[in-house]
Amino acid sequence: MESGKRSSLALLPLFLSFLFYFDFSKKLPSSDCSLLPHNHYWIASKYIVTPNGTVSGAVEIKEGRIISVVAEENWHVNSWFTTVVNYGESVVMPGFIDVHAHLDDPGRSEWEGFPSGTKAAAAGGVTTLVDMPLNSAPSTVSEETLKLKVQAAEGRVYVDVGFWGGLVPENAENASSLERLLNAGVLGLKSFMVPSGINDFPMTTASHIKEALPTLARYKRPLLVHAEVLLDLDGKMELEDGVENARSYSTYLKTRPASMEEAAINQLITLSKDTRAGGSAEGAHLHIVHLSDARTSLNLIKEAKQRGDSLTVETCPHYLAFAAEDIPDGDTRFKCAPPIRDAANKEKLWDALLDGDIDMLSSDHSPSVPEMKLLDEGDFLKAWGGISSLQFVLPATWTHGRKYGITFEQLASWWSEKPAKLAGLTTKGAIAVGNQADIVVWEPDMEFDLDNDYPVHIKHPSISAYMGSRLSGKVLETFIISAMSLLVVPLTFLETTTWHDI
Repeated sequence: MESGKRSSLALLPLFLSFLFYFDFSKKLPSSDCSLLPHNHYWIASKYIVTPNGTVSGAVEIKEGRIISVVAEENWHVNSWFTTVVNYGESVVMPGFIDVHAHLDDPGRSEWEGFPSGTKAAAAGGVTTLVDMPLNSAPSTVSEETLKLKVQAAEGRVYVDVGFWGGLVPENAENASSLERLLNAGVLGLKSFMVPSGINDFPMTTASHIKEALPTLARYKRPLLVHAEVLLDLDGKMELEDGVENARSYSTYLKTRPASMEEAAINQLITLSKDTRAGGSAEGAHLHIVHLSDARTSLNLIKEAKQRGDSLTVETCPHYLAFAAEDIPDGDTRFKCAPPIRDAANKEKLWDALLDGDIDMLSSDHSPSVPEMKLLDEGDFLKAWGGISSLQFVLPATWTHGRKYGITFEQLASWWSEKPAKLAGLTTKGAIAVGNQADIVVWEPDMEFDLDNDYPVHIKHPSISAYMGSRLSGKVLETFIISAMSLLVVPLTFLETTTWHDI
């Protein structure tokens, strides 16, 4: 594992853990990660990012938990008798929590897999990720298929991993089936309002979502929605010499207009009113994933929030880093859905993120085998869609956000605090007393080139749109608690969750 020039890399292999006791500590993956051989130690830095701001001082950790955060002027420790890892002016932050990643395991581990995906996460400062119910085979849509996920992850993960379950027509119309999936331990559900591209993960309509919301309300777990719907685009494609130019990104962009997002979000907002206090689905929560339209769609979301709907939204670094005008012909590494839109839209996304109208960020890491990206043909209409990015989200966000003046505190909010709340991870997301000591240490001013010499741990680096970039903000070390502790969301959480503080 890459650790910069530090000799005390503290990346600890960890078992999978989420709502219930799935203990994978008996079989941990072999690794070149080092263990910090102390159950009581301090991490010191001039820049420690806490919920109360960035402080100069030290964090005290004992048996995997944060037991104190002390300002420099109040910190008096004899380093001869106490283990102190001093990072000088490097930034110490809560580990990133990625609530939207596709590790494709089991069934399609040649696309990514738990070992490579979670190793990439750790190398990039992501200490917890929540795996999507597709593109594994089978998809995670039942109690039985969740068990297959758990078996596939056993002894093969380097960070904390939880799972979203899938909401599909079959279980949406069967409350007992949905309850069994939720009881089995998924953190919430995910649905598509447009064909997913995976045969055993069919799309849901607004009617299916409405049917499922009362069950989700009882369990107080969120529904994440891919918010696009199919529209009649016949006759609207512009042709070049009578033939669609499939190598042009603009051709693909026309097949996924912003109106698809707008129409889906309009439908969701007719349902989200039921999540208000006193509504028929009070306690349920709708979360819109990977928003790319910063115009009408965003305005609809803002209005719904102002009316009291229990609704949040995320976007992804690739929508903030890239613009449609700059995507070269045939470079299908940039294909995703919803698509990357124009530069003016990108600026509006940044405005919305900085203003708090977009709540959080996620990677939507969605890899495949290289041949599915059709890199030689460059056919945007036929290539598999998905941005491979998991290891790069911290430096990508920081590099492109610096010009907008983003702060360490905002980074921690978008990537740690609010994702933890969405997934119900009550002891994660902040450097605070009582929390698990999941921490990333990084250098904001250290630049590096993502080239063939850079250690990349995702399975297929060639398909990532970030390769070839020069980024700043290099991850030096990642601390993840040892397998002696369990990440468990207590059942009392189901009775106390409130979504409006996300």
